[in-house]
Amino acid sequence: MMMLPDQERFDTTCEGLCTALRWKQQFIGVAHDPTVPPTNDGLFWCLHTQTCIGPDGMLAEPGNCSSTGRACHGTGKCG
Repeated sequence: MMMLPDQERFDTTCEGLCTALRWKQQFIGVAHDPTVPPTNDGLFWCLHTQTCIGPDGMLAEPGNCSSTGRACHGTGKCG
């Protein structure tokens, strides 16, 4: 498996992102401040498993969860 650069791996604006993916910034109610550098801390979890591992055993993060070819994409089921 090829590793994506962090910029792509943690891009929460990518097209086709699974609706079950969660990250802490979703719950912070402040406007984006371009003077504050991004943390890219990678704290993501799956709504279905409530862990950083998706139902298919792969990491729950934007780089993996933006593929509609992923068996669990939006379903909470693997395969």
